[in-house]
Amino acid sequence: MKHAFVFPGQGAQFSGMGKSLYEANSLAKEYFEQANEILGFRITDTMFAGTDEELKQTKVTQPAIFLHSTILFLTTQGLQPDMVTGHSLGEFSALVANKVLSFEDGLRLVAKRAAAMQRACEINPSTMAAVLGLEDAKVEEICAGITDEVVVAANYNCPGQLVISGSIAGVNNACELLKAAGAKRALVLQVGGAFHSPLMEPAREELQAAIEATTFGNAICPVYQNVDAKPYTDAASIKQNLINQLTAPVRWTQSVQQMVADGAAKFTEVGPGNVLQGLVKKIHKEAETAGIN
Repeated sequence: MKHAFVFPGQGAQFSGMGKSLYEANSLAKEYFEQANEILGFRITDTMFAGTDEELKQTKVTQPAIFLHSTILFLTTQGLQPDMVTGHSLGEFSALVANKVLSFEDGLRLVAKRAAAMQRACEINPSTMAAVLGLEDAKVEEICAGITDEVVVAANYNCPGQLVISGSIAGVNNACELLKAAGAKRALVLQVGGAFHSPLMEPAREELQAAIEATTFGNAICPVYQNVDAKPYTDAASIKQNLINQLTAPVRWTQSVQQMVADGAAKFTEVGPGNVLQGLVKKIHKEAETAGIN
């Protein structure tokens, strides 16, 4: 039985996150204080007592989720994954857990990623929308038919749940067409911009320079990366896939399906919340219904 560890991405934050870990574990406290020094501000103050609005700041949200997940993994004894993956931002935590990145380098890259994405959002005002109850192929077809605006499939979360991303006009147009095509819901999300779309190209270019300047090691177990849902262990491939991640879709459904096909029988979510566990269960259920496993 293979044990898979999964790490959440943006949206998992909540006020008070990491506080009990900080107070109960001296090593965790050291990591959190080190993070405050690296970032140049006391992110722990916002994590432990900040408002929801303060936690939504991109410069806080991404490092906060990374810190909660990564420090929890690094300070919990006996965690020995056979395979790992992360949802978008969570891929950085997965890489630290897998000894591809050091804690310090992982945090610095996440901070740069957050800043680069914020700047890209300011250049091109944009958004995302959750589409429920429609087959992936139909969503892709409708998005591809909108040629005067940018709108693409961005997050394949589970069967029947796909997030689209693009310009405000493109996403709004797609939502109307998707509802007309039978989607149960097509709901615009309260996010800063069009993550995992071509509109993140300025951020991808900015992050590429930082990633290329960072030392990556080979993984101790396979990491299933978002861009193609395949397992990797060599540093060069992992680095290139991480560069491509910002403008490519998050293939979460396909990643979980591939991990199950490769022997994963147990999934443990490490970090704030349990959203990924819910998605994993839905993917399993769909596979069983289809007679896949």
